[in-house]
Amino acid sequence: MERLRDPKAGCEWDTVQTFATIAPYTIEEAYEVADAIQRGDMADLKDELGDLLLQVIFHSRMAEEAGHFGLADVVAAISDKMERRHPHIFLGATEGGHHLWEQIKAAERGNKGEQGALDGVAIGLPALLRAEKLQKRAARTGFDWPDPSGARAKIDEELAEVEAAETPEHREEEIGDLLFAVVNWARKQGVDPEAALRAANAKFERRFEGME
Repeated sequence: MERLRDPKAGCEWDTVQTFATIAPYTIEEAYEVADAIQRGDMADLKDELGDLLLQVIFHSRMAEEAGHFGLADVVAAISDKMERRHPHIFLGATEGGHHLWEQIKAAERGNKGEQGALDGVAIGLPALLRAEKLQKRAARTGFDWPDPSGARAKIDEELAEVEAAETPEHREEEIGDLLFAVVNWARKQGVDPEAALRAANAKFERRFEGME
């Protein structure tokens, strides 16, 4: 990557890239990894993991050029984080498990200045995934339906509001609320909405291709 980014002898395309221009490719490569996993294609997964690793190297190199950090710092940071989040494995703590993991993550968010329950949920996440994460964060504070029936009733309420909407703008807003409610119901059912929709897309593709 150092050679590719060399201002004099490097690749013309690679030398002009920035964090912002590379970010879409990083997201795309992460999705291609998920796609290979979904298809159970280990050969493709190997290739896609390499492509994703290249993105990490690319971003790290640009950061190093700007004097921020390098690839070794990235590796050290994730190593430190894993040790910090697994004290029962690495530090001899007697308490462990998911509960402790969440406590440590909350402390880390506090150290970053993220005080609100919803702080730190990345804006760039896919909308379904971000909705689920927001709902999970809110649920930890007690803001949640006691059982799935309340979330299911909310879907009917939001659907009625979609049907009553009188302008395209209002309809868009209400459909957004409806989708958010469906994600919440899926969460209460223990279903990953992102994975469920991916499976539905794949099913549609198979059935449509069978009709062609």
